[in-house]
Amino acid sequence: MNVDIIEYEDDHHEAFRSMNEAWLDLYNLKEEADMLILNNPRKTIIDNGGVIFLARCNNEIVGSAALIKTQDGTFELAKMAVVNNYRKQGIGQLLIKTCLDKAKDLNAHKILLFSNHQLKAALALYEKYGFTYVPVKDSHFATADIKMELTLR
Repeated sequence: MNVDIIEYEDDHHEAFRSMNEAWLDLYNLKEEADMLILNNPRKTIIDNGGVIFLARCNNEIVGSAALIKTQDGTFELAKMAVVNNYRKQGIGQLLIKTCLDKAKDLNAHKILLFSNHQLKAALALYEKYGFTYVPVKDSHFATADIKMELTLR
């Protein structure tokens, strides 16, 4: 399986939104804060200094991950998704590694993320890459019961 990691373009909007909505709906986690991002990722992520990466396989978008700039030197890892029939094939690892490399290029010193206890595979992936659990504070998501951080330098 050949997977390319590409940067988001506006013509990817529908794939990005629907892929993320699917997993949010599956776990009953979709809320207004998600939809603000998913309905306008250019305004909410890219125009604010962030980036969205997409995994493409056979000309189909099968995964996503975003870095949202929260303040100078700090980014939030968000909107990580892999289409159901492409899971467990290393795509999530490719996406997170790409995000970590990009964060270093952007001189980030910390990456944080918000998640939910139901997302066992995602949490295991974050742990594998060195994220540690911290108290949940300042979350814009009502359903986020987990916060993790990774210090880069």
